[in-house]
Amino acid sequence: MDLDVAIVGYGPTGMTLAALLGQQGRRVAVLERYEGRYNLPRAAAFDDETMRTFQKLGIAEKMLPGTNVQPGYVWVNAQDDVLLDIEYDNPGRCGWPSQYMMFQPHVEDVIDGLVQSTPGVEVRRGLTVTAITEDDEGVELHARGTDGAEDVVRARYVVGCDGGNGFVRGHLKSRVDDYGFFENWLVCDFELRHDVPGLPTFRQVCDPAEPIAIVNIGPRYHRFSFRLDAGTSRDEVVKPENVWPRVAAFLSPEDADLIRVANYTFRSRIVETWRSGRIMLAGDAAHEMPPFLAQGMVSGIRDARNLAWKLGMVLDGHAESLLDRYQPEREPHVRFITEKAIELGRVQTMRDPAEARERDARMIAARKANRKPDKLRYPPLRGGLIANHGDLFPQGLVSTSTRTALFDEIAGTGWLIVATGREALARLSQDDHDAFAAIGGRQIAFGIASMFGGAEISDSGGVYARWFAETGCVAAVVRPDSYVFGLARDAEELVSLLKELFSALSRD
Repeated sequence: MDLDVAIVGYGPTGMTLAALLGQQGRRVAVLERYEGRYNLPRAAAFDDETMRTFQKLGIAEKMLPGTNVQPGYVWVNAQDDVLLDIEYDNPGRCGWPSQYMMFQPHVEDVIDGLVQSTPGVEVRRGLTVTAITEDDEGVELHARGTDGAEDVVRARYVVGCDGGNGFVRGHLKSRVDDYGFFENWLVCDFELRHDVPGLPTFRQVCDPAEPIAIVNIGPRYHRFSFRLDAGTSRDEVVKPENVWPRVAAFLSPEDADLIRVANYTFRSRIVETWRSGRIMLAGDAAHEMPPFLAQGMVSGIRDARNLAWKLGMVLDGHAESLLDRYQPEREPHVRFITEKAIELGRVQTMRDPAEARERDARMIAARKANRKPDKLRYPPLRGGLIANHGDLFPQGLVSTSTRTALFDEIAGTGWLIVATGREALARLSQDDHDAFAAIGGRQIAFGIASMFGGAEISDSGGVYARWFAETGCVAAVVRPDSYVFGLARDAEELVSLLKELFSALSRD
């Protein structure tokens, strides 16, 4: 077998998966049909969970020159009345600001640089996959180069990250659940020549005559998006002479250069089957969602983080049924985000003037009554490899005797038992300790539960004392993707929790 994993598609999902697998020391090839990168922005933002993944890869700080921390998000109506003013947490529960606006080419440059420098990972550009054959031992990908030459790649597993119209999704022939919510938008990206006073950083204009989104997409770049009517001529709207009048209230050709104009129709679709044998789907190949929560790219990177450690454990000899846990964990999460994005999109882009006036009156009244909008929290994982809880384990500042840093920097990102103190670990046998160490597990004990004796790690930011109090547990078993496998209320429950974990990992 030449390779551990072959990845089809080298967008953000494929890049991140390749980097995560390469970090494990896996042999990986990525097949990408284009010879070069697109090198223009598409996605606009990512969140603190994504930055935590970049932190794991050692590239978080390298992302900063291409990002802006976004403090909030404002909705206004056609009269410029504020309907909604959302504040983003800083830091979020993953220890980084909750919202980063990004210039996607920079983000891809950083990940690509990491992938290209990782031993065992190869990116093969200019190869279009034409056939896939699978047997009991692995998968063969047949591909054709831009010069017409045929190539064959063999791997134990294949992950399709090649988008909604990609070859791998088509090969699986799975039914697609289409929510039927799609809209045509004109997307106009600008490179600023200087600071432009009054230019909104993140604004949704809920104008029934023409809904508009105005967002910054990293330092020096800005995007205006306009919802188009069905009868609009696509050829006409993309002409620069027709773009500039649309943005004249905010930008002129003296302020910025127009670098991209695209007529874009988003979709809301989820594939029914994400895994068939040794072939899996991730990112847009598995699900496509509206842009209103800026979670499309982010969801693909979550797929990559979820799948990478599972593939790693299976490649190390654990039960292949672990891969069956991928879709049951990720699909409900994706459906929640997709449905919430549809809900918000319909409110933002309401076209009936009377309904829009009712919406405006309702939202303005809520603001006058000082009713702040609810913080959107994504659901915990359910099913799959989750005993209980299933939410993200928080990341805060912690200290050892030698340094202070974010939790993952101190504890690592493999399997973890995190406890309020050593007392919570008292019932674990030597066999339990050895079995947990055998899967790469580490034990981290704070000094929260006892004032007697010292602690190996200090809760410098107070994040963990609050979290343990809120959850009512004395220990948590945390997965390599930072989601909580389960909580234990006492030392006996921790023993039971580990027994459940070991059983799940050995069951085929």
